[in-house]
Amino acid sequence: MGYLDNLGDYLAKNYEVSVFDTAISSGKPWELHLHGHRTVRAVVLENRKWDITVDLVGQGREEIQKIQVKYLCPAEAGESIKPLLKMDQTVEALKLEPIFNPRKRYFVKNKSLYPLMKEKEVVLFTLLEGDVLRGIIADFSRYDVTLGMKGGLPVTILRHSIYDVRNKRGRCFLKVFQEEHRDWEKSPLYIS
Repeated sequence: MGYLDNLGDYLAKNYEVSVFDTAISSGKPWELHLHGHRTVRAVVLENRKWDITVDLVGQGREEIQKIQVKYLCPAEAGESIKPLLKMDQTVEALKLEPIFNPRKRYFVKNKSLYPLMKEKEVVLFTLLEGDVLRGIIADFSRYDVTLGMKGGLPVTILRHSIYDVRNKRGRCFLKVFQEEHRDWEKSPLYIS
């Protein structure tokens, strides 16, 4: 049975890292994009199991359930990222809500993400509300995937908000598709 070269080492170092911890340690405002098409600028103060405490810029503290966060970026990148965001009208029309049960989420395997990241393949993430983010995977963990969008702008997608993941050619990387097609085995990183 084969494996992806260095995937185990990568996961040992990065798998439990949360973007919310990164946001706390930065001490700077972040732009959080929430379900319901709500966007807030806030300093993340506390990261708990199911929610975060933030200090909304100019408005005070608020508790936000993590399941409500679709993606986030450093606040200084927010305006530059806006023109890069697209909407999939078909997915938006589905009016999908956050999926609380992890077993019912649209899952992408680590062994699919890792070759895409290492080979710097451009990917398109479609989120539950139809947001489409395009870029190169810079990092991923158990909880999130960080993309470098055009110009290297960083945006971190929460894995629970993913609806679909495809490359520029339209190849799907969701678990339900990859369980059969196993594209990771076609990567030069794969050792049989």
